Amino acid sequence: MSIPRLLATVLLLVSGAFAQTARPKAADLPPLLGFENNQPADKLASPRGWGVRPAGTVAAVTDIVHTGKWAARITRTASSAQKTSIVTITIPADFVGSTLSFRGYLRTEDVNGFAALFARLDNDSDNFSRVTPQSVLYLSGTHDWALYSLTMPLRRAGKQLLFGAVLSGTGRLWVDDLQLWVDGKPIWQAPKDDRSANPMETDHEFDRSSGIKLDTLTPVQTDNLVTLGKVWGFAKYYDHRVITGKRQWDFDLFRILPSVLAARDSDAGRKAIVDWLRALGPIAPCSPCRMFFEDPWVQLPPPTSWISDPAIVGQPLAKLLTEIHKQRPIDGGRQFYVSLAPGVQNPIFDYELPYPLSRNAYPEPGYQLLALYRLWNIVEYWFPNRNILPENWDSVLREFIPRVVLAKTRDAYQLQLMAFIGKLGDTHANLWSSLNVRPPVGDCYIPVMLRFVDNQAVVTQILPSGIGTTLQRGDVLLDMDGRAVSELVAEWTPYYADSNQYARLRDIAGAMTRGACGPAKLRIRRGMENFDISATRATLPATESTVNSAHDLPGPAFRLLSPDVAYLKLSSVSTDDIPNYLQLAQNTKGWVIDIRNYPPESISPTLVPHMVESATPFARITVGDLFNPGAFHWTGLPTIYPQEPYYPGKVVVLVDEVTQSAAEYVSMAFRAAGATVVGSTTSGADGNFSQILLPGGLTTMFSGIGVFYPDKSPTQQVGIVPDIVAQPTIAGITAGRDEVLESAVRFILGPEASAAQVQAISKP
Repeated sequence: MSIPRLLATVLLLVSGAFAQTARPKAADLPPLLGFENNQPADKLASPRGWGVRPAGTVAAVTDIVHTGKWAARITRTASSAQKTSIVTITIPADFVGSTLSFRGYLRTEDVNGFAALFARLDNDSDNFSRVTPQSVLYLSGTHDWALYSLTMPLRRAGKQLLFGAVLSGTGRLWVDDLQLWVDGKPIWQAPKDDRSANPMETDHEFDRSSGIKLDTLTPVQTDNLVTLGKVWGFAKYYDHRVITGKRQWDFDLFRILPSVLAARDSDAGRKAIVDWLRALGPIAPCSPCRMFFEDPWVQLPPPTSWISDPAIVGQPLAKLLTEIHKQRPIDGGRQFYVSLAPGVQNPIFDYELPYPLSRNAYPEPGYQLLALYRLWNIVEYWFPNRNILPENWDSVLREFIPRVVLAKTRDAYQLQLMAFIGKLGDTHANLWSSLNVRPPVGDCYIPVMLRFVDNQAVVTQILPSGIGTTLQRGDVLLDMDGRAVSELVAEWTPYYADSNQYARLRDIAGAMTRGACGPAKLRIRRGMENFDISATRATLPATESTVNSAHDLPGPAFRLLSPDVAYLKLSSVSTDDIPNYLQLAQNTKGWVIDIRNYPPESISPTLVPHMVESATPFARITVGDLFNPGAFHWTGLPTIYPQEPYYPGKVVVLVDEVTQSAAEYVSMAFRAAGATVVGSTTSGADGNFSQILLPGGLTTMFSGIGVFYPDKSPTQQVGIVPDIVAQPTIAGITAGRDEVLESAVRFILGPEASAAQVQAISKP
């Protein structure tokens, strides 16, 4: 599990159990943030006013502080409870502004894992917005006191601000002198938020139920619901009466649904929609009006041609939708339901409320349809890779309306949403809140790690709790409990939202042995022989449940494999150590950069500049258009600028299916700098992710910006395709070899190097 994904999981689990405080007075907040608020006499007690988890790992201390008398210290050992330790506090988000900055001084000692600051906006104790990977500097190793910060957009629907620090793994983390700023001023100076005029805060008509009851859907009803879903989404992002935030648009959907469901044919359904839109009030004329113009910076035009086509929506509705589209004032203000994150400009979905529904509420056809409409339209207007969706997006909506709306249980609803999300072809886009219902289900695992090699599920590692199992490294799993692995993969595939088959098989491999606790019957192939064995599924210890799925070398981040070959793995790199890495590698023939992992820090601006001799563009980015939703524009050209000292040797980058998102972006930078990419195709999910909340308290996301090579060729779904293909073999896994690293070493040393020499240098 990557560090950002692990932190995201931790934050999803941090609930309102930590007591919310009243808004601190100006005089009280600085001592609280500096841990100077009358700390307890027992120096090993938890810091007063803060929540900690688990007990016994967080203390207020006086021996090592940044300033003042007190600081907070998190200490974790291999025997510490749970997977992470947190010190946190929750305060009301009753302030307004554009940007929140959370800063603080951190000190680390022997951190094997990561330490980080985090901040999260919640809505009624449900996860509403969380820190994204590009906002946090994940620390590992040992670092003296330094100021770190993260910045996040203030989402208008956030009601609580949860913030603090986290330590995962082992080691010690000190925290002191925290600061909260809103638009450059201390938080206590931020203006108070008046929500009395916001219908999303004041309209509670359907809080308990949508009031929609359905057991079946006729073809006519499905046709009319397709039209309604497209019109509802178009109005959400284009109708000035809606985008200004004067409607509770989710509840307006529930108000029109009975009429549309009762319509006897398509004409009657369209008339109901026309009457509904006209009842919103007059469409004010504009002068000047906003228009969309094609220009060289447009990568995707908005998907709005259908609104004026009578064959699709009928003449009266086409006329009305065209009028709505034309009457858009050029000074129409910002979108109510969406904004773009500062800097990166991936979409942030404001006021997409999670509507937590109890399990007893299901089936809830209205809210289930709302979830489908919300996500379908977000993809239609804000997904940068809309043009490469694997299937026709209108057809997907038609297919899933009955599947999602008629789901009879909460689990069935979640599974149908998973299958729908799978149609995006985006590894970022799983239903992350609901992986417990994704097949295979169960609380236990066979204590081994699997990896697909030549489409075969191969045991690559025996976990410590599996010592003594009859399975061995290199065994090929053929059947599980009487079912062929190929059959299971085909059955589970629809529920694994991945950009390509490489990532999908990676994720299925990680879950394949999951199931009910107890015995399992396996059929395996070992060498040339097939035979049946028994294994046991058990609860994995906490230390094994987050076993690193990376394929890099164990041990330190940097080493000299030989006097001629340097090696650096990015999974535990420290930017502070880059000068030392450069000095040690300077006289080598080549440098292996291992990105078969997820980099905890941004390495592109710190190491790659030492590998170019002139300014070198390495990517192109597309971002959405708030004024013409659905349009995407090319932005600037990210460029590497040279720095001294220059590294003159060969650079080889190792990638495979675990190389994803930020790791793929870093790989692009190295490739542009002249590196040779060795390995196998990557995950194909580049670009900062955007989170989406769905009714039922569910959470998904997708790649929020488009990432391309400088020549505009795509990376999404394609992944980083290696220059030299090198993949593990079953024989190599059995022998404990790293054949991908061997290919890199062979490339650096040249044909004169013997196979024995290459293997000796590359030995894990």
